[in-house]
Amino acid sequence: MDLRDFIALCENEGDLKRVTAEVDWDLEMTHIAKLIEEKDGRAVLFENVKGHNSPVFFGAYSSTKRMSMCLGKPADLTMCELSKAWMEMSIGEVIRSQDVKSGPVFENIIEEDDVNIFDFPAPRFYEQDGGRYIGTACFMVTRDPDTDEINLGTYRSQVLDEKTVGAQILKGKRGDRILQKYRKAGKKMPICLVVGCDPLLMLAGSAMVENASEYDVVGTLRGEPVETVTAELTGLPIPASAELVLEGYIDGDNLRAEGPFGEYTGYYTDELYKTIEKPAIDVKRIYHRNNPIMMCASVGRPVNDNHMMLAFVRNATLWTELTRMGIRGVKSVYMPPEACGRFWAIVSVKQMYPGHSNQVAAAVIASNTCTYGLKGLIIVDDDIDADDLPRVWWALATRYHPEKGTQIIKRGRSTPLDPALSEDENKFITSRIVMDATFPFEWERKPPIVHMNEEVLQRLKSRWSEMGLD
Repeated sequence: MDLRDFIALCENEGDLKRVTAEVDWDLEMTHIAKLIEEKDGRAVLFENVKGHNSPVFFGAYSSTKRMSMCLGKPADLTMCELSKAWMEMSIGEVIRSQDVKSGPVFENIIEEDDVNIFDFPAPRFYEQDGGRYIGTACFMVTRDPDTDEINLGTYRSQVLDEKTVGAQILKGKRGDRILQKYRKAGKKMPICLVVGCDPLLMLAGSAMVENASEYDVVGTLRGEPVETVTAELTGLPIPASAELVLEGYIDGDNLRAEGPFGEYTGYYTDELYKTIEKPAIDVKRIYHRNNPIMMCASVGRPVNDNHMMLAFVRNATLWTELTRMGIRGVKSVYMPPEACGRFWAIVSVKQMYPGHSNQVAAAVIASNTCTYGLKGLIIVDDDIDADDLPRVWWALATRYHPEKGTQIIKRGRSTPLDPALSEDENKFITSRIVMDATFPFEWERKPPIVHMNEEVLQRLKSRWSEMGLD
């Protein structure tokens, strides 16, 4: 699948809104996308952006239905069911990416002297943003100089000038660790910024994947290899059917002012109008398909594309990690998009021995997925699905003992984008709370739960239409 296949699938499913009227890249486009997202949840294709000839696509991830379509699964799966499907497919045989000689991405090649990033319809999202952002649904391809491993990292990218875009590579991220290797060696880091491709590649790029290529993750999920071509200047593998690719280099010692930006937390983390020195991509070449479709994600307060995407991939990778750890009894995993898809996790577990819920909690905290940014974890019994939030609240009300069921972990890795951290705190450290809302396994007698009679339920369901209750 490429982006065009996905857009066609959305349209066939009645899940796409085409906007043919002229809209401005300056605030109008993003505001329309946000209003449609909140009203009926459809994806949006803007076909007439003021001053530009190419279209812009929003909303690939703003519904569970479309994420199911990304994964090639039935559209009626819940977030937990979809995450389980990812987990089950990802632990199978790894299918490596396949390098091919050419692809649609090479239909147009713009050399260095002719590079002008403003030729593409990068939007300005909110009026307090520092500029236009070409990268909100993009990923950056880099190669580890020590291991030769390929990394796809999702970092926002602001257009700084005609030939330069920013890259918000936060400290400690895999992309930052790779950048520091080049910097210490006195070299610039080769990169390719991919804007528009198979939506599943973007999902994999936002996952917390270590010691593996996200291309291979997607190939394994798809059941067939991802086709890549070799970018001519850097030698990096890029998707053969990508819409738009910026190729260039990052000098780790040459930082540029970037931001502010309306973050996925719903806040401006930096002070209003304040800019921060960050890595910047010196763009040397641009590859793009004929009439390239730019892919964007809505940002700001939950729930939007980013939150749904973060929630889904973290559900899936956390469940996968717990399975590979050999943790037994996990029934479902959920990281709510309302909590920005990152800061809280809920795990449902069928307890098999005393202390089982504590073991699960410790494994979640130790996982690669939840080591970054997590602030709260709730453990519930297996009669409650992790994404059944009313029942989770019920468990917190009736099974959670605040004194006995609470653990406070004082030091955990945080994101500096967390607005709850004050200016005088270490922005890379946060505390965490674990809330065990399960009945202790060792209780011989647990409070009996009120249940409806199953025989009566089935009889009533068979007469539902007859009783006029449809």
